[in-house]
Amino acid sequence: MTNLPLDVLAVYGAAIVWLALLVNDARRGVYRASLWFGLAFLLVLNLRYLVDGAPDAIAFFVSIYDVFDHLGLGPSQTAPALATCPDNNCSLWGARYTDHSSWGVAFHDRFLNGPAMRSYLLYAHLVFNSIVFVLMHVQLAKPGGAGGARGHAVLGRVSFVLLTLGTGCAVWLAAEFDPVSAYGGALAKYGFWFMSACVYGCAVAGVFAIRGCDAARHRVWMFRFAGSMWGAFWLFRVMLVVTGPLLRAWETVSLLLSIWLSAPLGILIAEMLRRRWDRRASDVPAPAGAVAWAGSRRDVVG
Repeated sequence: MTNLPLDVLAVYGAAIVWLALLVNDARRGVYRASLWFGLAFLLVLNLRYLVDGAPDAIAFFVSIYDVFDHLGLGPSQTAPALATCPDNNCSLWGARYTDHSSWGVAFHDRFLNGPAMRSYLLYAHLVFNSIVFVLMHVQLAKPGGAGGARGHAVLGRVSFVLLTLGTGCAVWLAAEFDPVSAYGGALAKYGFWFMSACVYGCAVAGVFAIRGCDAARHRVWMFRFAGSMWGAFWLFRVMLVVTGPLLRAWETVSLLLSIWLSAPLGILIAEMLRRRWDRRASDVPAPAGAVAWAGSRRDVVG
């Protein structure tokens, strides 16, 4: 009997808990619990790469999607978007699943048999962007204002430097995608560059706004930046869960949709939420000096 990967099952359990928190927060209109849970969840997943190494962490990542990619398939059925890997070592499910997402097979092989520099770039990208993710939420929880402007500015500069490094690593990694047909080749390369441009572009726009002493505009772009980061990480992965089984008749369509759409969708969702919170805040008298950041802390982190 195939042993069940308990750590993969734990991810499913955590996802259910997170969904319950999100539903409850949506009813209350305050997203504190679901936001911090999602942040902790992200850090745990990224930390695994540093603890286990890229190949083993990628096998765990691929295993999360195996269940969904096989929904509706019989034991002997396969699909164009599924592939096998040597000794079935790109998954933790053992003999239970021998076909896996073709992008996952390629992802695992590229870091199992690729140059060490490729892994170092991946680790750097994960470390830098994880730190930025944390600092981004600290900035939202404690926006610049009376008594906190200097600390906010320092954290902002640190975040921007780390984001530049993390995004640079991502762009470098994506530059190698042309020959990887399971990713979508050049379409995947340009898609990841577009994702990076969405994330970095929002941050740059926010920097220019605050350097122009436009705190209100800075806040708008920082919300969009936060949305792009959440989209690039979480929407990217959730979309693969949904589109993987629906689009498995085409090898790369599911992955390409996640690559091209996740960051802009994150920006769109963040903008919709910001406008809703701003409308709500405009109905409540705000103390002097708090107008530029009205709604940011109360509605996002409670």
